[in-house]
Amino acid sequence: MPSTNGQFGNKTIWIGIAVGVAVGVGIALSRRGTRTRWDSARELGQRVASKSGDLGDAARDIVDRVRTIYEESRKVVEDAGDLWERGRKLVGA
Repeated sequence: MPSTNGQFGNKTIWIGIAVGVAVGVGIALSRRGTRTRWDSARELGQRVASKSGDLGDAARDIVDRVRTIYEESRKVVEDAGDLWERGRKLVGA
């Protein structure tokens, strides 16, 4: 028959281990530090800066496309104006 002192000793060891782990986790979490809004903003700035080459290329591509659309639109308007003038001359107005 097992003695009660042996079982009590095992429980005491496991309780001690559990308390030690809980204290260790608590200390680790308390020393981890919290992030402030400034830390988050700094991280965002660093991420944007690291991707700035990609952002610049994308912006340049968009500007080139807008420039092309503007030039083509200007040509269409000039052609429409020329057609309007010719139409007025043909009608005799």
